[in-house]
Amino acid sequence: MGSGTGNLAKHFIDNNFNYQGLDYSQDMVNLSSLKLPKGHFMQGDMRHFKLEKSVDCTIITGRSTSYLLSNKDVSNALQAIHLNLNNNGILCFDFIDANRFFKIIKGGKHLYHAASFNNKHYSRDSYLNTNTSNNFMFDWHSKYFQIKQNKKTLIAEDKSEVRAFTKNEWELLLHLNNFKVLDFIDKPAYMFDCYAVVAQKIA
Repeated sequence: MGSGTGNLAKHFIDNNFNYQGLDYSQDMVNLSSLKLPKGHFMQGDMRHFKLEKSVDCTIITGRSTSYLLSNKDVSNALQAIHLNLNNNGILCFDFIDANRFFKIIKGGKHLYHAASFNNKHYSRDSYLNTNTSNNFMFDWHSKYFQIKQNKKTLIAEDKSEVRAFTKNEWELLLHLNNFKVLDFIDKPAYMFDCYAVVAQKIA
């Protein structure tokens, strides 16, 4: 789930796993299919999907759980994943830890990241702040720049409302949708601390 440009998919495909990627964006599916012609990628919504054959493991990558904005969205995704998993199948995913992250961004927080690719230099300037619309939500406004000779040129901009979770929320949501938590793994990340979750399908 959230296979994106196929960076993680490459590791599975190169090691001869039977891998299938799903992403909400057709552009991402097109790009990953072009990069990895041996892979199998499809456009779809993790809340409503049906595979031809059930699988042993589902991974929700890159904190894509942040786009499950309501508990109904979460339950729909978990039920669809449950339906497509083999008996005792494994679900792995990560999530932004609201308990730690919201203490950092309360009142608003500017964050800056830089990257280089093919001798070109880029930056992302983000502003994040909590909101009270629903659950543990926050607003994320980012501007993307290309940098040439110390001059920044705006190349893209996006605004999103996304969700963070607490461990207790996921414990209950997984239990209500017939998954057993096997492990929570603390997972520091480049911008926010996360947890990775390993859960197992139960009847």
